Amino acid sequence: MTFLIRTIDITASGREIRRERLSEGLGLTVGRAAENDIHLPDLAVEQRHIGITLSKVGTLDIAALGTLGFGLDGRVVTQAAIDPATGGEIALGSARLAVIREGDAIAITISQIAADEGRGDVLRGFALASVLPSKRAMSWTFAGAILLVLLMLPVASHLLRTPARPDPTGRTPGVVLMDSAWSSGELSLKHQSLTENCESCHVAAFESVQDETCLSCHKDIGDHAPMGRLAKGSPALSPGDAIQWKIGQTLGKEGPLGCVACHSEHEGPVRAAAGNAAFCSDCHKDMNLRLTDTAIANAHDFGKGHPEFRPLYYASFGAAKPVRAAPGTKPVERSGLKFPHDVHMNKAGGAARMAVSLKQYGKPLECADCHVLAPDRISFREVKMEDACEGCHSLVSGRITGGGFSKLRHGDLKQLAADLAKVSAAPRPSLAPQRQRPGQLGSTAPSYRADFGRPVRAYIGISNALSAGGVCTECHLPTTGPSGQADLVPVNLPDRFLASGYFNHEAHKKQECSDCHAAGTSKAASDLLMPDLKSCRQCHLGAGATKTAKIVPSDCAMCHAYHLPAGQWQGLGQHKGPAPHYRPAPLAAATAAPARVAKVRN
Repeated sequence: MTFLIRTIDITASGREIRRERLSEGLGLTVGRAAENDIHLPDLAVEQRHIGITLSKVGTLDIAALGTLGFGLDGRVVTQAAIDPATGGEIALGSARLAVIREGDAIAITISQIAADEGRGDVLRGFALASVLPSKRAMSWTFAGAILLVLLMLPVASHLLRTPARPDPTGRTPGVVLMDSAWSSGELSLKHQSLTENCESCHVAAFESVQDETCLSCHKDIGDHAPMGRLAKGSPALSPGDAIQWKIGQTLGKEGPLGCVACHSEHEGPVRAAAGNAAFCSDCHKDMNLRLTDTAIANAHDFGKGHPEFRPLYYASFGAAKPVRAAPGTKPVERSGLKFPHDVHMNKAGGAARMAVSLKQYGKPLECADCHVLAPDRISFREVKMEDACEGCHSLVSGRITGGGFSKLRHGDLKQLAADLAKVSAAPRPSLAPQRQRPGQLGSTAPSYRADFGRPVRAYIGISNALSAGGVCTECHLPTTGPSGQADLVPVNLPDRFLASGYFNHEAHKKQECSDCHAAGTSKAASDLLMPDLKSCRQCHLGAGATKTAKIVPSDCAMCHAYHLPAGQWQGLGQHKGPAPHYRPAPLAAATAAPARVAKVRN
């Protein structure tokens, strides 16, 4: 059988091109593969889509060779028969195959149709163009409505309003109508209460928010440094940035050190992001070149360029204020305490054996037995002798009549002297049995002691307690008071050791204390057990470091805040200002002047 295959293509100019060829055989295959008798380069057509064969009765049998069907005269089927005398149209993707007998041959005409052919005619019957105003009239109408509602109405309302005062609680509503139409986005989480009070921040029309407005609510915030010095320490602006700032300042925007230079609002209901590492390093990388008198070392990256820590400590006994450690030195802390950490941390030592025998411990001592996190989960509670030490270092002084024990009070010399006097004045056996006071009759008068002198034993007792080898000097350093009486060196420990940084102990709870603090090898209380920069860098590297199971990329804002002191020391909303690290109350020396320099006795 002869098949006449005719292909009709349309050029871009609309000219029709016909190509014809003859194929002899009893059938044809149609598909996307090039080896088919009829090749249709269409992704909607399978590699071998349909087969066309001539039946014994003279009809053409059409059958799908793949998983997809084909269209025949408007319906989708997987097999069908076409009488060449009457003809038919097969649809495959965008191609249409018209089948008809032409003389002794069967002609198959292939043409392409547009995917949206006829769709416009169908939709045109539902169009409203005939009943609506013209597009030009509608455009002018909508433009006028926008100008009236979104511009003229808010401007008129602003000019006639009673100015609203800044109100961080959001109780003072704004009085400018339709001002929300000018908003470029939602406010941050901290400013959500001001959603209906735009005038709280935007005081003047078409003017940037001023620092004065910000500080009317943020009163506790502090400058990073005095403004003049901050400007001098900042790097010079690039020519392009300088031009932009000049233009901004002419429109009322405050300079590069203003609040809005760093804090962008209307970024959505998110937390205000801290400045990135570059924000800090731009100034601190070469600060000594601009501020030649600064004592702050250059820093730009925690993993590559950061000065060694300089913790606060008391460099002399009884000092009024702590000092920062000098770079490259090993501080010797003069806290007034005698405490060997290694003795208490030794798992096989005497302190460990005693702790195992006591019910409150039941095992060798650990750091957490004395150092307990405060409720803010960042700082530590004050270490109190009665809670942390008295389990082993008892202050029991005797028995109480009727049961129980008496104890020496800890923390005040006068109370200690009174407790020791009571011990000295405790009942003693009479010198002579049944001896009565003169003038008393019979056995009804109580017996008396023949010791009517000064309570010398009380004075001897407190002197012994405060001297070397006494009960107090087991933990404290003895000294001599201004009038020559026995005394103890005042206890001085800083409220916090890293005055310019923030450290979260809760975030490091999975680490052992000894990983950072070498308490197990410290033999004296004068050791300042602060970790150095190298120990922190075992986990914390710069902001550009790759995060792994151990390495934590750490930018400047992880430990430092820009506005001091508000920010880096506020523990979970618990504090206003520095979160205190533990500071034990002065012990016996609380009665003496804490700022005096004590004379230590050996």
